[in-house]
Amino acid sequence: MKEILQIIKDFLGYKIYSPEGSPVDITVGVLIAVIIAIVVTNFILKLVRRLVTRKLADTDKNKFTSIFLFVKYIAYVLVVIFTLDASGINITVFLAPFAALAVGLGFALQQLFQDIMSGILIITDKSLHVGDIVEVDDKVGRVTSIHLRTTRMETRGGKVLIVPNHKFMSDPLFNWTQNGNTVREDVKVGVAYGSDIELVKDLLFKCASHHPGVLEFPEPFVLFENFGDSSLDFGVYFFLPDGFTSPRIKSELRFEIDKKFRENNISIPFPQRDVHIIPQD
Repeated sequence: MKEILQIIKDFLGYKIYSPEGSPVDITVGVLIAVIIAIVVTNFILKLVRRLVTRKLADTDKNKFTSIFLFVKYIAYVLVVIFTLDASGINITVFLAPFAALAVGLGFALQQLFQDIMSGILIITDKSLHVGDIVEVDDKVGRVTSIHLRTTRMETRGGKVLIVPNHKFMSDPLFNWTQNGNTVREDVKVGVAYGSDIELVKDLLFKCASHHPGVLEFPEPFVLFENFGDSSLDFGVYFFLPDGFTSPRIKSELRFEIDKKFRENNISIPFPQRDVHIIPQD
């Protein structure tokens, strides 16, 4: 029995990595301890993941998976360090040279870490959801997926826009659907001085209220906005069930407004300048 135990002890103490002059000795026993620690950690992490995501919605599960992947790698690194330390290995020998490397990598990967941390904040505080219509950097798109480093959006033209997550934290962000899918849009138009403004108001209201894509409630309204240099300026405001289609609907309204104005002899002026030439004696 003692011989068997001695054989096992010798096997576990067999040095796999022991460079001359180095205080670090990696033995079979240390390697097995690290492998066992990683396997146990992996089992615990999977168990925690199942318990946490069991009652979550599918969208929340996807968000948690992204965060969990980041946490898992950190957990593995910490477990390996603690296991080596518990095995009697002076881990400062490893940490010292990696400290300078970590500083260099920190500067090189600063943008990456910023994106990852922004992604975690977006996922945890739920400021952005899949399906939201957002505007960032003057670009409008519908969010299709949220990952740790990037968020993917589909533009009105059907293109996929990949946005680094730090953009949502550092730049102004308009979330068109944060308070619901209904959005308010407007079309501005100027008419000539002397036009029947009550008729203009009525025509603008009818153009908006009769459009099938405009909501009946809240109902459209018209504002007399300004006495311009060359025109009386009006704005017709209306509500849409989905802001993603607003360019098409606004274009259709402009066609209809132009048609109604022509039928009712209402002109849309353009800027004019009078030039007086004074002859020299």
